[in-house]
Amino acid sequence: MRVFRRFATPVALIFVGAFLTQCGAPSPPAPTTTSTTTVPTTTTSTRTTSTRTTPPTTASTAKPTTRPTPTTPTPAAATVRPVTAAELGASWRPGCPVGPELLRRVSLDHVGFDGQTHRGELIVHQDLVADVIAVFEQLYRLRYPIEKMRTVEHYPDALDELSMEDNNTSAFNCRPLPSGRGWSLHAYGRAIDINPLINPYIDSRGNIEPKNAGPFLDRARTDPGMLHAGDPAVLAFTDRGWRWGGDWRTPKDYQHFERR
Repeated sequence: MRVFRRFATPVALIFVGAFLTQCGAPSPPAPTTTSTTTVPTTTTSTRTTSTRTTPPTTASTAKPTTRPTPTTPTPAAATVRPVTAAELGASWRPGCPVGPELLRRVSLDHVGFDGQTHRGELIVHQDLVADVIAVFEQLYRLRYPIEKMRTVEHYPDALDELSMEDNNTSAFNCRPLPSGRGWSLHAYGRAIDINPLINPYIDSRGNIEPKNAGPFLDRARTDPGMLHAGDPAVLAFTDRGWRWGGDWRTPKDYQHFERR
């Protein structure tokens, strides 16, 4: 019996081991390497890198589109010089209320009816030179059109009617008032007529100057260069203390601005 037990024990163990193997008993798990220790953590770093290195989009770098700011037109500087009796021609004669020594020729830029810049001249009293320059610089910036601007000695006998029929803007002219009673302020260089053809003079009897201004008695018209109450061109004068003949009850003198 003892011999049998000694022999049976190892045999039994072998048999049991073989039986377990045949029955598919799981073998001890083989050691494995965890993914956290052997797989490089490139996913996170790749995402981070791609976020930092992605170039900015066009929307974030492009400057906002804006329209260019229109520049305010600036006229060339005015020039001022004295005048002589010879230069004044038929617009001055002995006995006029002011002598040539009190007058100045002012050269100014203005916008023409063609929309282009033109150079014109006015003769005004020396006391009003700075005021006239400021007014006409403002008219230029407003793009208010003036058809032409030259001194009246360019017309035969310096006749005001001819200058007005030509729609010529002018200032000094030694002439009386239309009524014949006293001197016009033009004779002092203290009045300016602007686009006189389209801004006529109308007396209490309905007579008009210039004679060819009939179509422009209709003040509802809005032709370029026409003057109406409250227009910026009118205010360029009146805001500086000039009087406008368009405000008068009678006569109506739409072309006329004066400064005493």
